[in-house]
Parts: sequence; structure tokens; C-alpha cells
Amino acid sequence: MKVGIIGTGWIAEKAAITLNGLTDCQAYAVGSRTLDKAEAFASKWNIAKAYGSYGALIADPDVDLVYVGTPHSHHFDVTREALLAGKPCLVEKAFMANHRQAQEIVELARERKVFLAEAIWTRYQPVVAIVRNLIGSGRIGQPRLVTATLGYSMGDKPRIMRPDLCGGALLDLGVYALNFVRMFFPADIIGMESQCVKSATGMDLTNAISLVLSDGLLCNLQSSAACVGDNIGVIAGTEGNLIIDNINNPQTVTVNGPDRTYVETIRVPKQITGYEYQFLACRQALADGLLEPREMPHEETLYIMQLMDQLRKKWDVRYPMD
Repeated sequence: MKVGIIGTGWIAEKAAITLNGLTDCQAYAVGSRTLDKAEAFASKWNIAKAYGSYGALIADPDVDLVYVGTPHSHHFDVTREALLAGKPCLVEKAFMANHRQAQEIVELARERKVFLAEAIWTRYQPVVAIVRNLIGSGRIGQPRLVTATLGYSMGDKPRIMRPDLCGGALLDLGVYALNFVRMFFPADIIGMESQCVKSATGMDLTNAISLVLSDGLLCNLQSSAACVGDNIGVIAGTEGNLIIDNINNPQTVTVNGPDRTYVETIRVPKQITGYEYQFLACRQALADGLLEPREMPHEETLYIMQLMDQLRKKWDVRYPMD
């Protein structure tokens, strides 16, 4: 599968590193807004084709999958262009700036019968099946409480501070905490309360979200672009708990029994970066003739985007494209 990478930032670099470590997928092309940047990126990561515009990469008939690695604010236009050209797309999280954009892009993909996926990498990793099996087998009894935190001290990075780049912690980090709940507990959310601390530019820097699910589960989630978080996720049940060491890229799952007695630590399979699973999932879905990945269906992407719209509305965090 020949992948065309849109963008040359750090997340695009991570994609290139990942693809260079795979045998069934190839970092084949890169597109940037300037040819100089594209050529420098291609030279650094041994990529065959470099294009000075996104459109030129999309027009390359040998590109099997377009990976959109631009800021959230720029996902809509380039993904729309790729879908109109019939190109399968893997779009970085957060999928779009808002639910309206996401709905339009999903409808376009369905109308054109073109494959479309959100690159929320945690959804595709083997740890998902590990944790689901632990919960389903009754190892911790009935889950009753989920806590999850994700925090990085990001200073005044433009993609966090600027409304036109869809800044704030929610779309960059909070999206992982919301997905941490949804990929293990898909019951309807019947209650949601939240608070946030905003930057001088009006973006959410630190937020706290409390969810009540229809099955009686309570979930307390925090994300911050202003501090170093522990990044731990805990799923607490009536007979024990699971401690996931990093909700952004889990490496270990610790199982504890009653009274927090240690039972075992499960390590995830060795990985290149952790990004490989989303590319491999796209390759398999394309081979199977699917229009969306099994691991992250369109309806889940839309549901998460809708939740984030509701949270931003409560916080009065606004983007120009809203």
C-alpha cells in the first residue's frame, strides 16, 4: 500500500518512521505547501515522490491512501479534495474542526463510495482487545468507575493557542480520554458535566469532564496542554481494577484484585511507534472492500465530534469555522 503523506510536521514524521518500518506499506509520497519543504522531508525519510502542493499528491495515480497529517483546522479542505478524486483517506485526530464538517465529509465518502478513516491510533492497537477481554472475562468484576488523565506541558504552541488552528487541549488531548471510555464502554452517555481553564486567546488549556453512562458507569476525565500529567487510565470494578500506564500509547496493563492486591502486568506487543496498526488496519479494510475501518467506524468518529462540540459550546471555546 503506497501512502501519500499530507504535511511535514512532527506527526507526519512519525507516520514516515512507522511506514519505513513496515513491509506491506510504503511512505511513497509527501505533499507540502512548498516544494522545498516536501523535498527536504522526502530526502530525510527516503520517500520517492515530493510534491509542492496537496493537490499534486492527490493527483498521483500511484497513491493508494492519503494520510492527512495537517493541523485539525486544515483537515476538511484537503480530505474533501482527496475524496472527490476518489482517494482513500486516513485523517489524523481530531477528525475535523467540528461535527458539521465531520458529517459533511462522512456523507461525501459514503456518497462517493470511497474509504475514509480517522487516525485515532489508540483505537487500532492490540491493547484494545487485551483490555476488552480482561473486562469481558470478569477479572475485575463489574466496572463502576473510569478515570483517565492526559497532560503535556506544551507552552504557547500556535496549534494550542490559536483559534484558527482549532487550538486547546480538547481536540488535541481530550479526544484520547473520550475515546478511552468509548472503546471499552459504548453505553449511551446520559449525563455530562465539565469545567475548563482557558488561555488568554480563549482556548481550553485544562479541562475536566464527568460522564455518566446508561449502564451505571461514572467516568472522570482530565486533559491539559499546560502541565505534565500522569497520563494513566484506571478501570475500577467491584472485584479489582485495571491500570493502563498511558492512555495515549499504552505499554502495560496492570491487573489488581480485591483490596488492590497485585495480580499481574501484561505488556503490549513490541511496536515500531504504535502508529503501524492504523495503517495496517486501513490496508486490510481496503483489501476487504470496506469503506470504513472495523476499529473506528464512522458513527464513532461522529459521536466523539458531537461530544466535543457540546463541550466547547459550554466552555464558549470557538473556532472561525464554527
